[in-house]
Amino acid sequence: MTQNAPLSSHPIRLPAHVEQRVLSVEELKAHGVSPARAAAQCRDGGPWQQPLPGVYVLHPGPPNGEERLRSALLYAGRRRGATETGHGEGMVTGLAALTLHGFSAAPPLGSLDRIDVLVPRTRRPRSARYAHVVRTAELPSPVRLAGLPVAPVARALADAVAGIGDASTARSLLTEAVRAGHCEPAAVVRELSRAKLLGRAYVLHAVDSLLAEGRTPAECRLYEMVRTYDLPEPLWNVDLRLPGGPHLGAVDAYWPNEAVAVELDTRTPRHSALDDDRLQAEHDAEWSAYTVKREQLERLGVTVVHLTPKRLHETPEQLATVVRTALMAAADRDPAAHVVILPR
Repeated sequence: MTQNAPLSSHPIRLPAHVEQRVLSVEELKAHGVSPARAAAQCRDGGPWQQPLPGVYVLHPGPPNGEERLRSALLYAGRRRGATETGHGEGMVTGLAALTLHGFSAAPPLGSLDRIDVLVPRTRRPRSARYAHVVRTAELPSPVRLAGLPVAPVARALADAVAGIGDASTARSLLTEAVRAGHCEPAAVVRELSRAKLLGRAYVLHAVDSLLAEGRTPAECRLYEMVRTYDLPEPLWNVDLRLPGGPHLGAVDAYWPNEAVAVELDTRTPRHSALDDDRLQAEHDAEWSAYTVKREQLERLGVTVVHLTPKRLHETPEQLATVVRTALMAAADRDPAAHVVILPR
């Protein structure tokens, strides 16, 4: 026997129920294949290959996009010396995750030279070849796409932007996230802030656009909610003022007979720790203005219903009930002060 001869001339046959063509060393051991036999299959001209440490692709050709994803997950999610199989606690993030989420601005899986895998900070695998390990102290709950654990859109987007040097691509991904309805602007800003990416000028500029653009789909959902659940037609997008007095503020919908106003609350969540001084100042001023407006209107007897885009998307029937209840309760309240209504 020469030094390079295979350990066995007999091909390895796995049980019939094993259809997956990408397996970890632990999974192979569970099927009776020792690490030495697996390594022998990967010698020059052999039927298998080992694209990453401890991970085997059970055919000789290059792994396709899905196989690269699975191999990166198996590599980053496994623990040295552990006997468990599967993807562990790892999940796909970054550009690969955005591709799985259906982003048109994200490249095809087969063209990616790097696959980001998010793992707990306590895991110690190093990045290897195309598998790039991203550690985090707080692992989000993954979604299942193509049978794989994938980071939620906002987190995947922040991890993608962190690794992108091209401002144009980053802006395209950020814009598509909101415009295509993948996630709410506030969630994107929260993750970008957590990753300390708001110091990049092009990211900050894109965030300004996101917060403005995010209102459009929310306004459409508000119109749809009113008409789907047979609420009375309000006055849309109006400014409220006291007669001869100061401006009270703009609202998205107003029922003058009942003195009920609806306002889309598109603010970034208060608890976000924004790392950019300008955005933090704007954020604080926005919260202060919302509070002052609501207090002024309520002192005048106007009921203000705040609806977030997320809840409007997920529970429109419940929110329609909230608005209907406010309209019905108007008969039991003291009459509101007269306000001037102007188109916005």
